[in-house]
Amino acid sequence: MTDPAPVDPADVLELARRRGVMIATAESCTGGLIAGRLTDVPGSSDAVDRGFVTYSNAAKIEMLGIRPETLTVHGAVSEEIAAEMAAGALARSQAGVAVAVTGIAGPGGSEHKPEGRVCFGIADAQGVRTETVEFGPRGRDAVRAATVRHALALLSAALS
Repeated sequence: MTDPAPVDPADVLELARRRGVMIATAESCTGGLIAGRLTDVPGSSDAVDRGFVTYSNAAKIEMLGIRPETLTVHGAVSEEIAAEMAAGALARSQAGVAVAVTGIAGPGGSEHKPEGRVCFGIADAQGVRTETVEFGPRGRDAVRAATVRHALALLSAALS
């Protein structure tokens, strides 16, 4: 997987302002890095509502309303969970768009869920969309950085 073209967080915030919506994030493998990149921009409080860092399964259930059955059937790293995370963040915020990420940053992984697999969800008025990206076993920091870049690109596309 080649990395997505970098998207300037300030541009994402400006798109949200133009649409008159706030942004929420629901993050597992990135531990708040997406919200951090957005809020690094001065004045971001008028476009970022909140970020949910839901690293554990219990946090996903309690904070985002993920169904335990979905976790049991599909596991935490799945498009089904990314969809429920994004929808939960949208429902539990004042945001008009929410991005969610869950994945295996590494080290480690398994045959069925390899290191570098990240599932993304975007929720907005048009519904919920998901995708899985295989960043590959490039190391924890690199996978997390690529995940942030891809999430910003997804937000940009959803707001355009």
